Amino acid sequence: MSPHGIHHVTAFASDTARTIDFYTRVLGLRLVKKTVNFDDPGTYHLYFGDEAGVPGTILTFFPIAQAAPGRVGIGQVSETAFRVPRAAIGAWTHRFVSLNVAHEAPVSVFGETVLRFRDPDGMPLALVGVEGAEAEPAWNAEGIAPETAIRGFHGVTLLLRGAEATAAILTDVLGFAEAAREGSQIRLTSGAALGGFVTLRAVGDFLPGRQGAGSVHHIAFRAADDAVQAAMTERLSAAHGMSVTEQRDRQYFRSVYFREPGGVLFEIATDAPGFAIDEPAAELGTGLKLPPFLEPHRGSIEAVLPKVA
Repeated sequence: MSPHGIHHVTAFASDTARTIDFYTRVLGLRLVKKTVNFDDPGTYHLYFGDEAGVPGTILTFFPIAQAAPGRVGIGQVSETAFRVPRAAIGAWTHRFVSLNVAHEAPVSVFGETVLRFRDPDGMPLALVGVEGAEAEPAWNAEGIAPETAIRGFHGVTLLLRGAEATAAILTDVLGFAEAAREGSQIRLTSGAALGGFVTLRAVGDFLPGRQGAGSVHHIAFRAADDAVQAAMTERLSAAHGMSVTEQRDRQYFRSVYFREPGGVLFEIATDAPGFAIDEPAAELGTGLKLPPFLEPHRGSIEAVLPKVA
């Protein structure tokens, strides 16, 4: 059975080409799938991750031209963090300086060195130095040494009015357990190397979040298969009174969605079938891929999408 943890994180961006450039050239992730938002096919859905787009490495975007900027607030992801080798933080700091990436000085959080930065839309991101991560596989991106490359997600931080109800969902349904507390933050872990941490930051009354460019739309958590997903869905309904959507086929995984008590949109996504279902692994991300129900409309869809390499 696959470990619990984060499957993917999906966010909004304002410019397609700029988003591809930042996440592939600056951060060294692989563009593993170029498709469209199945619910709004006039918008790209871009998937970035490791070589194969393994669950726990996948950051996805809906780029909407000239989208208004989002605002981090209550009921939102306030930080998305990647794991890198502990010794690589200095190299990444130097890289951000040389490429004019907005960033802060490294700080210690829960005993780990964290380098916070922002993407071109202002999305709050971080690199977390992890002991032993250098032994994990990494995508071989031009200009980034293998010993410093991103290995996948470390985790996410949620900004909430209160943490208890959200923590109950994460621990009782999604496979996490409390690991540590630091000030107003509670760290939960699933034990998975990739995407294994969720930090809850309870701040009481604060401005609500506003979705837009640079904000996270939802977080997806892993389910090994349909049966595990169905069991999670049943537990959400029976024990927590959560209203969960019907299963939706997203071509590369199957999903259900619900709004957790703190206001963040959660998804549960199956590990299978993965991104090689409609193009060879060596060619991931090179062509525009559409699900069968949209293929008859390819011409009209391509006509309205921005042209990208």
